[in-house]
Amino acid sequence: MARDYAARCPVSPARSTWLAAAAILLIVQGIGAQKVRVEEELEAYPTESVDLRCQFIDGGGRTKLTQVSWIWEPSDGQRDNIAVYHPTYGQSFPNLSFKDRVVFLHNSLENPSIRISNLKMSDAGRYTCEYATYPSGNEQGTTTLIMLAKPKNSAKVVTVQAGTKSVVVAQCEAAEGKPAANIKWLASVGGNHSTSTTNGPDGTVTVRSEYRLVPTPGDNGKEVTCMVDQRTQVQPWVYPVKLSVEYPPSVSIEGYDNNWYVGRSDAMLFCLANANPAPTTITWTAASGSLPDTVQVDGNKLVVKKVDDAVNTTFICEVKNKHGASRHQITTVVVEERRQITPGPSTGAVIGGILGALALIGIIIGSVFFFRKRQEDGEGPPKHKPPPPVKAGGSKEMNLDDETTGALNGGAPPVPDATVKYDNINELKDHATDSLHGNDLDSSNHEAPVANISRGESFVSPAMYV
Repeated sequence: MARDYAARCPVSPARSTWLAAAAILLIVQGIGAQKVRVEEELEAYPTESVDLRCQFIDGGGRTKLTQVSWIWEPSDGQRDNIAVYHPTYGQSFPNLSFKDRVVFLHNSLENPSIRISNLKMSDAGRYTCEYATYPSGNEQGTTTLIMLAKPKNSAKVVTVQAGTKSVVVAQCEAAEGKPAANIKWLASVGGNHSTSTTNGPDGTVTVRSEYRLVPTPGDNGKEVTCMVDQRTQVQPWVYPVKLSVEYPPSVSIEGYDNNWYVGRSDAMLFCLANANPAPTTITWTAASGSLPDTVQVDGNKLVVKKVDDAVNTTFICEVKNKHGASRHQITTVVVEERRQITPGPSTGAVIGGILGALALIGIIIGSVFFFRKRQEDGEGPPKHKPPPPVKAGGSKEMNLDDETTGALNGGAPPVPDATVKYDNINELKDHATDSLHGNDLDSSNHEAPVANISRGESFVSPAMYV
């Protein structure tokens, strides 16, 4: 229906302009009506002082100030005047709880700021600076005072006995703080915590937290940490607590080395107990009755001055504390002669043997690879290129090596140059003819010289004469 009416009766542009101007006027009037300037909120601590500032702002100077009053309104109480100033009659402090704690900072109606000293938590509330004026009537401004309190933090351990039920093992408290503190626990043991709060008459809050777990002997001495976080603290308050779990003794006997031979002196047994609190009594007895005459007891230590057949028995150690008793026994066997106990290898010797074996294995593997590599290198083709054979009958001999050694030709003597021995081609022909008939050359010239070839050198056949 409203939408239908708006559709049927649209607002004209002139009407919209008038409504906007009216709204602006109301805002300006509201701002102008606030003539008392105060601070909206202040924070303070007990035993400290706080200044509540107030100032009257009169733009036109047409308002006449008659009197100013400070009115306190507690969080759960009624309004009450605590300070009054009149230019003719002076100052007045009607509330006895603020008397001697409140003063005016200036004897002026325009600036009637006050100071409250030795603050209490109960001073928290709303403080109104109220003017009696003419002709506009009363004008006022209100400041909210928030009282803060640093908590008194503490933590303590609760001694318990090992058992099967969850019990409180540590407590943490943040007392008389405002606002309320937040408590957390940091722990490596399994457990949980519960928290409770108590409100004080002055507005403070006390927070308590308890840490619970099922205690075991292994939890004794472990730490749980209480952490308190609160607005007034620069950083969280942290306090570690060591758990105290009590339990009856657990007993063991040490010192027997299976080598109690006849005549041995000062053989010892030690009775070791794990208990909380510490054992109150430790008692040594023998299964055969009283202890042998050669045995002496010193606390948890039993000493056999001289071993004989009398200590061929069972020794019993019993330990007690306030939570119970426990015992342990050991049977000692006396032998006729001393046993030769061969000491085992030391740790250093074992480590040295292992390192030596690893080094030997490394050497063997390296040797195998080395010899295999050498074998592969020897069976392969030569890594150098052999020199080309000497060309016979040429005009010039390809003599790259020493002429006397003939190393390049496999140790054979150099081939004679026909052009040197014979002066012309006719003599060479005649010499060739005679050679065919065996008239000129010696038989030794038909035999190839034995080549003296060393290992690694290339072999080249000697030249054949035709």
